Parts: sequence; structure tokens; C-alpha cells
Amino acid sequence: MKFIVGITGASGILIAVELLKRMKEMPNVETHLIITDGGELTIRDETDFDSFAIKQLADVVYDVHEMDAAIASGSFLIDGMIIVPCTMKTVAGISVGYGENLLLRAADVCIKERRKLVLVPREMPFSTIHLRNMLTLSELGVVIMPPIMTFYHTEKTMQAQIEHIVNKILLQLNLPSKIVEWRGKK
Repeated sequence: MKFIVGITGASGILIAVELLKRMKEMPNVETHLIITDGGELTIRDETDFDSFAIKQLADVVYDVHEMDAAIASGSFLIDGMIIVPCTMKTVAGISVGYGENLLLRAADVCIKERRKLVLVPREMPFSTIHLRNMLTLSELGVVIMPPIMTFYHTEKTMQAQIEHIVNKILLQLNLPSKIVEWRGKK
């Protein structure tokens, strides 16, 4: 299975790192990584990682300005794309089909080819413009997954919350997840 993973300049890089680590453990999964210029800055400012270490978690890495990359074409077959974290600038660009860089173009290809596209937008509160852009994308079949904390599984650490969010993302991609199934009260 092949997936594109995009990292933008929104806060929440650790979610992307955990997702890439988990996907790397899956022998049947190939990851194609794009990090935006803003993503590079956020990696530096928000984590102890450098972008080189994060890129080592992917099978293929593209420069965000590499518009002739294979993933810019609908003839390059993938199983889906996830953008985590996803800026509102990226949401806006995708919602209007503004493919100014490889990340936006790859997302546009997913929409036109009716392939799975999952966005993990990081902003709070959402403005009416943000909500309209996300609604437009949702109506096109894009999955919008803000990384909202959970309390029903009583995850007590930031790492446990990140792992829960990554498990929810993996479910959306039909990949093995360590999610604890909610059984309700009996």
C-alpha cells in the first residue's frame, strides 16, 4: 500500500512523527513524504527532531517545490493521503484547487481521482472561513479530523493522546490500529 504524508507548518508535528513511525513498522506500507517550508520551520521550533530524522521515517521524500514528482500525477497510484498537521492555509488552498506546490497538487489529485484524503487541521477556534473551507472539502469526500483530545479512555499523558489520535488516523486509512474499541455499557 502507498500513502502520501504531508507535514505543514501547523502545530502538532509530533502527531506526524508518531504516524510515520507506526507506518514504518508496517511491512506492506510505503510512505511518500512532503514537508512544506512552514513545516520545516515548525519542526525546528516545536520539536527536538531535525527534518532529516523525520525524513528517515519515510520511504520516499519530495521537495515541496518538485512539481514534476510522480505523486503530482493521477497515474501514480496511491491508497490515500494524510496531511498532518494541516494549516488553514493548506485547507484553503485545497478547497479552491490552488495547486501552487507539490503538497497542494497531490491533494488535488486525490480529490479528482476520488482517493482517500485525510486532513488533520490544527487551529482553534475555527473561523467561519475555516469552517466553510472544511465543509467544502467534506462535501467532496475529504475526511476532516481535528486532533481532539479524548477523555473516555483516560489517557493521562500527551504521548498517550498523540497515540490515540494516530490510531484514529490509521483507522481512516484502513491500516492496523491499536484503538481500543468502545463497547458501551452492558
